[in-house]
Amino acid sequence: MLLQVSNISKSYGVRPVLSNITLQIEDRERIGLVGVNGAGKSTLLQVIAGEMSYDSGDLFKAKETKIGYLKQNSGLQTDKSIWNELLSVFSSLLETERELRELEVLMSDPELISDEKKYESTMNRYSLRSEWFREQGGYEIEAKIRGILHGMGFGQFPPDTRVQTLSGGQKTRLALAKMLLEEPDLLMLDEPTNHLDIPTLTWLEGYLRGYPGAILVVSHDRFFLDALVTSIYEIERNSSKRYTGNYSRFIEIKEANYEIEMKQFEKQQEEISKLEDFVQRNIVRASTTKRAQSRRKQLDKMDRLDKPMGDLKRASFAFEIAQTSGKEVLQVDRIALSYDGRNRLLDGVSFQLRRSETAALIGPNGVGKSTLLKTLIGQHKQDAGTFKWGTGVTIGYYDQEQTGLTPSNSVLEEVWNTYPHLEEARIRTVLGNFLFSGEEVFKKVASLSGGEKARVALAKLMLQKANVLILDEPTNHLDLYSKEVLESALMDYEGTLLFISHDRYFLNKMAESMLDLQKDGLTSYLGNYDDYVEKKAELAEMETKRLAKEAEKKAASGSSAVKAESTSGGGYEADKQAKKEERSRQRKIEQLEQDIARLEDEISALEAELADPEVYNNYVLVQEKTAAVEERKSSLAAIYEEWEGLLA
Repeated sequence: MLLQVSNISKSYGVRPVLSNITLQIEDRERIGLVGVNGAGKSTLLQVIAGEMSYDSGDLFKAKETKIGYLKQNSGLQTDKSIWNELLSVFSSLLETERELRELEVLMSDPELISDEKKYESTMNRYSLRSEWFREQGGYEIEAKIRGILHGMGFGQFPPDTRVQTLSGGQKTRLALAKMLLEEPDLLMLDEPTNHLDIPTLTWLEGYLRGYPGAILVVSHDRFFLDALVTSIYEIERNSSKRYTGNYSRFIEIKEANYEIEMKQFEKQQEEISKLEDFVQRNIVRASTTKRAQSRRKQLDKMDRLDKPMGDLKRASFAFEIAQTSGKEVLQVDRIALSYDGRNRLLDGVSFQLRRSETAALIGPNGVGKSTLLKTLIGQHKQDAGTFKWGTGVTIGYYDQEQTGLTPSNSVLEEVWNTYPHLEEARIRTVLGNFLFSGEEVFKKVASLSGGEKARVALAKLMLQKANVLILDEPTNHLDLYSKEVLESALMDYEGTLLFISHDRYFLNKMAESMLDLQKDGLTSYLGNYDDYVEKKAELAEMETKRLAKEAEKKAASGSSAVKAESTSGGGYEADKQAKKEERSRQRKIEQLEQDIARLEDEISALEAELADPEVYNNYVLVQEKTAAVEERKSSLAAIYEEWEGLLA
């Protein structure tokens, strides 16, 4: 056991946040911590990390347990380069490496050799330090750093890039990369999937599954939780409960438990009602008093069940449309975009939307997805190309940064100022549906959490009754339960929907087509995210087969040309020399083909090893095997080039 939390309680003034929280973490466990926004998840992580005090209870941690805690949006603040910042993780190994170099210089000194005792002592120290350096991974430092940088989306960044020049999201990603290299015994991550695009998310899931320590993660990404965790702790109404399995299994168990507990509660309530009715009717009758008293004692001794806790109050809303748009909603034709008119972000982007379609816009971070949406609503000017909205189109836009909200407004003012023709009662009813009731409607927008701001923005969007919704990361900042409400509302929406999201669960549930945006254009795929992944894999396999067929065809045409050449006329000496050169060429081709077969077998064997759980769960082995595969592929490419040259 790495850590145990026992009956921890924490209050802010008179408001309890955590009550009798119990949690246990064992080595290599993968635990998800869930609950609505404000349930106390981040507070619990801060208590465990020692960054916040608690009012009562106990926290037990093994002395040798090293904890790594990554807060939300906790980017690195340093004047170092990306490479040097990550290299600092290995300071003890680098110090040992310097010591080894010094010992090597010392051992080459003739004066030391003459002193047998000192020479032997130096050799022994060198041997011990060298062995320790090897065991601790000293020879894999650069490979580890490069692997993490590539996986976390920094593969194209020059190593000397200054950390202070990165964006806030990039600094947070780099902080996570550094923590992964540090490999604490317990890795605590608060919303680690924020700021990550889909390829980085997929890499992170695979990496964390093979992580050598335990993981406690707070996340609103259901796909991520399903792929990673093996147990869930839910914080609800200030207390915690453990469930075995991933997030989907947790939902199943919770719903099943609720139904069982509710049936038991209702059965007991029915029994209590009958007993109380009997007592009330018979207590005053002389003939039945004793029986009534017996029933009363039965009631007094009964261990009464509490009513099961159902769902906490959730947001409740629906997106309606004021009028129907035309059939053709949007036509985009070869749009090109840049920030400054010179450095192109995108080029040749074309697609179309028809009424009631739901399309997801995906692509790597920084490719220009948000800029494209802003172009379509007139907030950014394209460099080239055109787009045209259809007849009767009204657009509702959700900005992930919520820049459309005025910080100095109260929640009530923010919505009412946008829709001044509505009565206050109507505005308050809508805000109540979005969980703003009583005095909460007078809270300033500036003081709201990310989730609260998202709910205000969604309330304004709902009242607009637009027939086209353009949403930029609509599930960001929303807790798991609010996401489900949003999905339900959008599923019933009769208008046209175009959205950006890296929430793969949301993509699977909502998307009818995937618009894959790349720097040189856009490719449309029918279906949801899983369909998109399957189609991409199928296309990659087809491309591999096509290239193999082309190579075979080229080899066959090369052989035919050689045969034709050998039958042509010429002088005796010239013919003799030609035959000699041909034999030499054939021997060389045979040798190259043997080398190709050998390398292909070695690559296949190494790739098979990478699929072995004992290998892919060991980060060091993965790095070694991957490096070996790349080395052989590089050699194979060179040999293929020479082989094709001889066949030409």
